[in-house]
Amino acid sequence: MPWDQKELSVGQLAERSGVAVSALHFYERQQLITSRRTSGNQRRYRRDTLRRIALIRVAQRVGIPLADIRAALAELPDGRTPNREDWARLARRWRAELDERIHRLTQLRDEFADCVGCGCLSLDRCVLANPYDRLSDHGPGPRRVLES
Repeated sequence: MPWDQKELSVGQLAERSGVAVSALHFYERQQLITSRRTSGNQRRYRRDTLRRIALIRVAQRVGIPLADIRAALAELPDGRTPNREDWARLARRWRAELDERIHRLTQLRDEFADCVGCGCLSLDRCVLANPYDRLSDHGPGPRRVLES
């Protein structure tokens, strides 16, 4: 595929992006990417769609929901591909959410690695224990975990 090719077929886009054709169709249904149709009703994607897909994949990899990705991409004028400034703005926008996710994952790694399904024999120290449902006034779920 020549580097200066302006449009890509769905197969070329899949090959170059490393994303399955079915995922590209899904991204299109989710309004994350767009294509035009040829007279033969075949999809054609602008080459810069590769950059949009890269952003989508990176954001998904760190756990950003597709709805949030779609909302962020929708803010770009004329559906253009994100540039360096756009990426910096998105990174700032998602930073607090990512920091919170990192905190929760670190907590899970450090505090609960031996807990899930362990048949804990130290219920007096277990952060998941809630004898007599004493924490029900604080809301649903594992309150000690959610409030830390």
